[in-house]
Amino acid sequence: MSHSSGCLICGSDIQYTDTENLFPCHFCGKSFHSTASCIHGHFICDDCHTSEAFEVIYQTCLKQEGTDPVTLSDRIMQHPSVKMHGPEHHFMVPAVLLSCYYNLTGEPEKKQQTLQSARKRASHVLGGFCGSHGTCGAAMGAGIFMSLILESTPIKTLEWKHSNMTTALALTEIAIHGGPRCCKRDSWLSIREAVKYVALELQISLPLTKPVCGFTIHNKECLVEACMFFPKASTRQPS
Repeated sequence: MSHSSGCLICGSDIQYTDTENLFPCHFCGKSFHSTASCIHGHFICDDCHTSEAFEVIYQTCLKQEGTDPVTLSDRIMQHPSVKMHGPEHHFMVPAVLLSCYYNLTGEPEKKQQTLQSARKRASHVLGGFCGSHGTCGAAMGAGIFMSLILESTPIKTLEWKHSNMTTALALTEIAIHGGPRCCKRDSWLSIREAVKYVALELQISLPLTKPVCGFTIHNKECLVEACMFFPKASTRQPS
């Protein structure tokens, strides 16, 4: 997969339809129903799209010792397996938050189990949820993070509240910022809302760095100056 945006096979635009169609995955050959495919008919299932990226995210977050989730996310995004858009961001958001949270609280031994749980949960948040389900996977990733550190279940009280509130705050920021989707922007917004909520409710202060986006040239739908993370001195070329 050599293209970082658009179709990962040929780099062409992705088209979306109102109804699902059956496509064979270019790599594994299994057939899946989807509303999205390359304009030339190429299709890659979520598992094949994210398998390498998920492992990179897991290993990086397991081993790193820092406490700044935005800086860590930016470093992970630079890896070639992490594409411009894709469901790998749904795992990256809780992964960087968990890693930095437990490094800050002095409990790095908790990272392995919680990262594995986050990976499993995030794998059920499919690509394109932002357009088809009215919720962004990055925001759901923030809720996954909170549910894991609080050991939330459907029948707990405050833990349940905090997990859902974290998702709601992240999703609200994403919605206010406006579409179309940008997985980098939406991930950073979700991370920042989770960091602010942890500080407010748990009195644990993770660094709150403002990222400067280095991915604008790879995003045909970039909001440019309308995005709070757009580098003001950028010389972005027209798509």
